[in-house]
Amino acid sequence: MKAVYYDRKGPAHEVLQLGNVPDPEPGPGEVRVRLRFSGINPTDTKQRGAWDGNREMPFPRVIPHQDGSGAIDKVGAGVPASRAGERVWIYEAQRGRAFGTAAECVAIAAENAVPLPEGASFETGACLGIAGMTAHRCLFQDGGMQGRTVLVAGGGGAVGHAAIQLAKWAGARVVTTVSRPEQEAIAREAGADLIVDRKQRDFSEKIKGFAPSGIDRVVEVAFEANLELNRSVLKPNGVISTYSSGAPDSAPRIPFTAIMRHGITVHFILVYVMPREAHAAAAADLNAAVAAGRYRPHVARVLPLERAAEAHAAQESGATVGKLLLAL
Repeated sequence: MKAVYYDRKGPAHEVLQLGNVPDPEPGPGEVRVRLRFSGINPTDTKQRGAWDGNREMPFPRVIPHQDGSGAIDKVGAGVPASRAGERVWIYEAQRGRAFGTAAECVAIAAENAVPLPEGASFETGACLGIAGMTAHRCLFQDGGMQGRTVLVAGGGGAVGHAAIQLAKWAGARVVTTVSRPEQEAIAREAGADLIVDRKQRDFSEKIKGFAPSGIDRVVEVAFEANLELNRSVLKPNGVISTYSSGAPDSAPRIPFTAIMRHGITVHFILVYVMPREAHAAAAADLNAAVAAGRYRPHVARVLPLERAAEAHAAQESGATVGKLLLAL
């Protein structure tokens, strides 16, 4: 099969290669998926580029990417034969493994191949995994969302865009921050009740005006930079769920007494260490929202597999609004 892979870490155009590798065979409890699309996430490019300073290869050769979509064409021992032919979306394909979705097919644990709702496109499926599950955990770790008021930082990003839609689907009011007109457009399309430009001086006052009683939960992409803002707009016993803070060596100063007196809870969210039950709950809710027409990922570009390096560069540029996909 054709695949994109790297044998050393470094810049995308220097290390990503297109070549032929053996077709994988599903082991016990696994399925093989003939892929239609591979989804690119920031963790994919960071791992390839040694973002955290770790240049050691976890395996001699890595086929990247955690997310994807396609159809099951073969099942391993212990998996019902009826799953063959099933349309699925994939999450965490490359977690702890050398082989992700930047290939014509992938063998993964059966539970990581989730049935794609009827009528949903393969493009939608390839966007659901890491971003959707991260957003779900940020929102629902502390219970339901009905009647809650949520602040989503970075509503133009993949996780932020997912969080807006899931929160609205679950009955919440949503305010979100953006920094560019194109981000505002997709946040509005996602259903945000209030969109504020974080570059404007009065944006915190607009948030307080929208939620005079305070924000219940914050979905945060820049923990260190926005900590004081979040502390000022949260209700007593409010929640900050953060999945990013900036540089890998970020060491924010935590105003312990102020946060304690406000009863604020802080969750640090990393999809790869979520409990199995959290993954299952996220998959079920994502499918329900997609089936209801309430969750529509925004695809920025679809590129062929051979242009994977270009797609990685676009992901790393910070200029892309929406998900980048590779077509298989």
